[in-house]
Amino acid sequence: MAGVSQPRSRRRRGAAESLGSVVLGFESIVVFLGGLTVYGLSALPASVPSWWGVVAGAVLAAAMVVTAGLLRHRWGIALGWALQIVLGLGVLLVPALGLVALIFGAMYAYATIKGAALDRRNAAFAADESNGD
Repeated sequence: MAGVSQPRSRRRRGAAESLGSVVLGFESIVVFLGGLTVYGLSALPASVPSWWGVVAGAVLAAAMVVTAGLLRHRWGIALGWALQIVLGLGVLLVPALGLVALIFGAMYAYATIKGAALDRRNAAFAADESNGD
């Protein structure tokens, strides 16, 4: 049939991209809740309205969700690291955010570093298979 197009095949995602996306997705939920905590504890300086804690948490959470979709690029991985640093700065407002930053930073490090190693190994296996034919 002339008018029927073939379905587009899905792009193959690497391990670093997949694992990093999962970490950033779950982290975005915790970051939003951290923003609610900053609001509830009125942890911001007196000159800043406390509702800015919710705004900051929502913006950082949204940035993490967007970044999760950009991890196929090297700069997307770097942006994810920058967001980890921003979250780590939250320790200046609520010390418990330091624990959150430490845990999710370690998970993001594992996802990106080990995922990249898995991607390299899979690429080497694929190259060996194509050379062996």
